[in-house]
Amino acid sequence: MSKTALNICLIGQKFMGRTHSNAYLKAAKFFDLPLDPVMHTLVGRNAAELEEFRVRWGWKHMSTDWRKTIQDPAIQLVDIGTPNNMHAEMSIAALEAGKHVACEKPMAGTIDQARQMRDAARKAKNQKTFVWYNYRRVPAVALAYQFAREGKLGKLFHVRAQYLQDWAGPDVPLIWRFQKSVAGSGANGDLNAHIIDMARFITGEEVNEIEGAIAETFVKQRKLPSQGPSGGIAGGTKGGGAMGPSDVDDAMIFLARMQGGAIASFESTRFATGNENRNGIEINGEKGAIKFDFEDMNHLYYYDATAPRKQQGWTQIMVTHGGDHPYAGNWWPDAHVIGYEHGFINQAADMVMVLGGKQPVVPLPDFEDAYKTQQVLEAAMMSAEQRRPVKVSEIN
Repeated sequence: MSKTALNICLIGQKFMGRTHSNAYLKAAKFFDLPLDPVMHTLVGRNAAELEEFRVRWGWKHMSTDWRKTIQDPAIQLVDIGTPNNMHAEMSIAALEAGKHVACEKPMAGTIDQARQMRDAARKAKNQKTFVWYNYRRVPAVALAYQFAREGKLGKLFHVRAQYLQDWAGPDVPLIWRFQKSVAGSGANGDLNAHIIDMARFITGEEVNEIEGAIAETFVKQRKLPSQGPSGGIAGGTKGGGAMGPSDVDDAMIFLARMQGGAIASFESTRFATGNENRNGIEINGEKGAIKFDFEDMNHLYYYDATAPRKQQGWTQIMVTHGGDHPYAGNWWPDAHVIGYEHGFINQAADMVMVLGGKQPVVPLPDFEDAYKTQQVLEAAMMSAEQRRPVKVSEIN
């Protein structure tokens, strides 16, 4: 029995374009979805690269005119995987055209752009919005969310989160991620955004106040690119002789207070030598604690403080058992582990479930939700620049 098609337009065909394309290709193969996700139209700037990508990944059509394409009545979902400075214009135009919108994180390059997106979503009452905070869809993180909702952590005392990468040394050219006019920020928006969302998601609590912050740019001049990246963050990029300014943060650390009284620390950097993609969080509560490290993504570590003292200790849970662990039943037998791309496939499946009137496995972030993460990012940067505590409520 054929299902109603959900025709998708994807804007952008680089790193995120690959992850999203793979997600749409696989979602209906592993999940029983109420709609059939159809890879209808791919949009980008370089026609030659676009055609090669379209053929490789199976998109039916391609276009270099995003404004015209989002008006196509055949398209229901517009997915935006461009650099951050384009998110607002494209999202708002798609919502005004009556489309559902999925947008890469961070929500926008600036708080003003994010606010415009949130407000446009409020006006578009018949359209759904999504933001690709894909780490919510890692089974271990989804299980941590379920544990918190089941009361296994109790009153929270500490949240400590870090996102550590090491790819951005001085030899990396001045790609868009180092340009404030395009990216909005550096490690703060790119990496802290993920761990702020993760902390908010797992705990169910908002960040109330930034007590102090440090932002640092270690490499202030970089070679201008003579060749762009070939699909990864910066892989394949080559620099020429001329130099240009890098005007974003290479690292950002801040301390915060959560609404329930817990204190929190957030650290993001692209200069943590020896850490390739160490996205991690530890939450300590009165009844228990959890630890997660994406470089060990198939495990959640859980401490039960309510057990008899002689048996208390960290339990390593391999989150791969179907029926007990989120998403695991859609994949492989126990301990046949999954990888980075599966978080995106899980999210694509959940988005299609929502658009088909069903419930996602765990909540999806929409523009209203993602705006709250954007407020924390802005408050942290304000705290670093002004060297003072900043209440998140100051960022309206």
